[in-house]
Amino acid sequence: MNNSGLKKGMLMLFTAIGFSMISIAQPGAKMEQKKEKVEAMKIGFITQQMNLTPEEAQKFWPVYNQMNNEIENLHKERQLSRENVKDNFETMTDPEFEKLINDEIASRQKEFDIQKKYVAQFKSVVPIKKVAQFYRAEEQFKRKLLEKIQEKKQE
Repeated sequence: MNNSGLKKGMLMLFTAIGFSMISIAQPGAKMEQKKEKVEAMKIGFITQQMNLTPEEAQKFWPVYNQMNNEIENLHKERQLSRENVKDNFETMTDPEFEKLINDEIASRQKEFDIQKKYVAQFKSVVPIKKVAQFYRAEEQFKRKLLEKIQEKKQE
């Protein structure tokens, strides 16, 4: 085997090892791949529904990503709180339940405030009609995604 063949063989071996490592990776990595795939589908769907020009898309998506990151961080905080509650629900006191409910309402208000803040930013990068199309497309995408999930569960 010449030097070029050896390099190709080594490359194939490392590629095979890489793919096998991916296949035995944590379930979290697989979930992350699914999440990225859904997000890419969402971006394509919303871009099409909004009929964004390349220039508008270049301005719109960074603003969307900022909003999405803020909301995602909020959801992560909420999820941590819910996990704590799940583990301690039976032993929680009334004041702890009161705090839990107030925290949940405050978290929902923060999410609403984030959305309000970004409406103004969206309006600064695309016409108001396209902002409305964005929210409409986002809801349509959520419905379609839920329908697909239901179909998979029934299979």
